[in-house]
Amino acid sequence: MTEEINQPRRRFMGAAAMTVAAASLGIMGAARAQSGSHAGPRIPAIATGTNTSFASIKEIDAGVLNVGYAELGASDAPAVILLHGWPYDIHTYVDVAPLLAAAGYRVIVPYLRGYGTTRFLSRDTPRNGQQSAIAADVIALMDALGIEKAVIAGCDWGARTANVIAALWPERCKAMVSVSGYLIGSREANKMPLPPKAELAWWYQFYFATERGRAGYERYRNEFARLIWQLASPKWNFNDATFNRTAAAFENPDHVDIAIHNYRWRISLADGEPKHDDLERRLAKFPLIGVPTITLEGDANGAPHPEPEAYAKKFLGTYEHRLITGGIGHNLPQEAPQAFAQAVVDVDRF
Repeated sequence: MTEEINQPRRRFMGAAAMTVAAASLGIMGAARAQSGSHAGPRIPAIATGTNTSFASIKEIDAGVLNVGYAELGASDAPAVILLHGWPYDIHTYVDVAPLLAAAGYRVIVPYLRGYGTTRFLSRDTPRNGQQSAIAADVIALMDALGIEKAVIAGCDWGARTANVIAALWPERCKAMVSVSGYLIGSREANKMPLPPKAELAWWYQFYFATERGRAGYERYRNEFARLIWQLASPKWNFNDATFNRTAAAFENPDHVDIAIHNYRWRISLADGEPKHDDLERRLAKFPLIGVPTITLEGDANGAPHPEPEAYAKKFLGTYEHRLITGGIGHNLPQEAPQAFAQAVVDVDRF
């Protein structure tokens, strides 16, 4: 893997200006790209928590959903789609989105299925949380909004969804920013046991595999989410107001079903939908990603995540990895909005 990282097409950027810019953003570690500077305009410094809400939430029918989403920026500007994870919501990007809109982008921040104002159009649609279904939702949203191609960026489930879109629909993905790198999963691979310490980090997946776990999440979903936030971002001193704004999204009537199905599906305890079988077969081969990519990692991420050296070879196009320092945990866009927004602007210039 070291040989792959050090290939000439991914050599370390040596420009002094890039070094200074990286230091100002708290970015450390390996930065790999094709020769030449691809940096976009500098995103201004912003304090975490500067913004507390989006001005309005829109709705649109897209595929099997009526999707609730925030939109900032001019409607004819280049599009950026920002995807949240579990147990988070669109407020992951409450500071990122205005920065990108000010930089000249049309920014779309949708609630994933099972969150916020997003609803299924039919009660008969399976409440399915498998990776390809969520990615198909985003493609349907792009179609509904008339977006042919976008920079797609995500964290947690959102990063996995961005990976899936970049791998299966590269023509729709101009470039990608992915927190914690390459996260495409395989149920077959997930049958292999991990060392005990690694299994311990996935304790909630095993809890969700039981009916007691499902009932517990149904009853204590806010307490559960708060615990995950604390474990995944041990140095993030979020306050009650910040948490409660996101926790409101968990009142979605399908939230528990989607979360439980997602984790059970991963370890083959729940079936997916047959219409997604071909997509999952392709994903099970761990396809390479050819779109320009920046991967990000916080230096205090307490959630299970792969090491950058393990996934660098999965990105064939122009690629860079950034370690964001300063006690940054799993919810990197909300904890370090300037660094995340800068990565979006920079990858669009690759």
